Parts: sequence; C-alpha cells; structure tokens
Amino acid sequence: MPFYSEVVLVGMLVNSPDQWVYLWLTASIGNTLGAWVNWYIGLYMLHYKESKWFPFKGRALETAQSWFQKYGVWSLLMAWAPIGGDAITFIAGVMRVKLGVFLTLTFIGKSLRYLILVAATLELGLLELLS
Repeated sequence: MPFYSEVVLVGMLVNSPDQWVYLWLTASIGNTLGAWVNWYIGLYMLHYKESKWFPFKGRALETAQSWFQKYGVWSLLMAWAPIGGDAITFIAGVMRVKLGVFLTLTFIGKSLRYLILVAATLELGLLELLS
C-alpha cells in the first residue's frame, strides 16, 4: 500500500532495532520494485501519450526526455527523491533504459537513502526519542 516508507521503517526499527539489516534490505528492495512498476509503465504506455489520463502532456514529455538525455541513466541514483523520483523512473522506461541498469542504479540510490535513515535512527538516539 502506498505510504511513507520512511515512517514505517523507523517504526519497525523502534520495535526491532536488532533486525536493521533485514528491515533495510526489505525497504530497499520493496521500493526498487515499486520503481520498476513505473519503468514498466513508461516502457509500454508511451503509445497512449495522447490520452487525457497520460501523466505527461505534450511539451512536458519532451522536456522530461530531454532532461533524461542530458543527465543520463545516472539520474536514476536520484529516484529516491520525493519530488521527481517517480517521474525519473517513468521516463527511464520511456527512454528504454535496460532493466538491469535501471534496477542496479535505482537500488543503489534507494538503499543508500534507507541506510542513512537506519543509521540516523540507530546512532543518533532517535530510538530513545521515539520509544
């Protein structure tokens, strides 16, 4: 279910701090698989770009594609960002980024975000503040 995964992760760390590796991997893999759905939609839904429900309209799609061409697949390291992250993964599908490259770079970015969150929760005393 869509929800702020950071909130869920911190809540689970409060209850099971010794399970941090499992929780970190689960959050990283789950979020990467969610991004894969966006990639897949972008890969196969471009022929619907004239439909009213399509997420990018005319010039916005061209701008996003141009941006992605400028920064390349390395922009997938920023797929974790709350603003624009979903768009990056969708455009990666539109631009036909190879699935292996997509999953690798997306996983690296997302897993680093969660690792920082886990470290902050465990090392900065957030557990004591939250429990």
